[in-house]
Amino acid sequence: MDPDGVKTVPLFEGLDGSQRERIARWADEVEVDQGKHLVDEGDFAHEFFVIQEGEANVTHEGAVIAKLGPGDWFGEIALEETDRRTASVVATTPMRLIVMLGRDFHEMEAEMPQVAGTIRQAITQRLANT
Repeated sequence: MDPDGVKTVPLFEGLDGSQRERIARWADEVEVDQGKHLVDEGDFAHEFFVIQEGEANVTHEGAVIAKLGPGDWFGEIALEETDRRTASVVATTPMRLIVMLGRDFHEMEAEMPQVAGTIRQAITQRLANT
């Protein structure tokens, strides 16, 4: 993945060039069509997503609980707190995403604790709201 793509994501905006290069090494960019199920509630978690372009709905037990767009991320709760997805996410438009596998996500946490701290703070806030 191109390190310049990483700098457009608010989660990574405070990183310097070498830090963005490390994130890019662990991540892939993917494009998906409208209607694509990105994650399904109850499935085992294997990846973390950051939205570069497009929108998606988050559902829990069939009800829409949130709408996501560029700069939002999802999938981190299951990678951190449990082994199963707590919600489903479905693309409502075509999307471009940064995807990081669980093992790479954990390596990123170990090597870049400042980014991990930001993500952990988001996890804590999301868990408090559920």
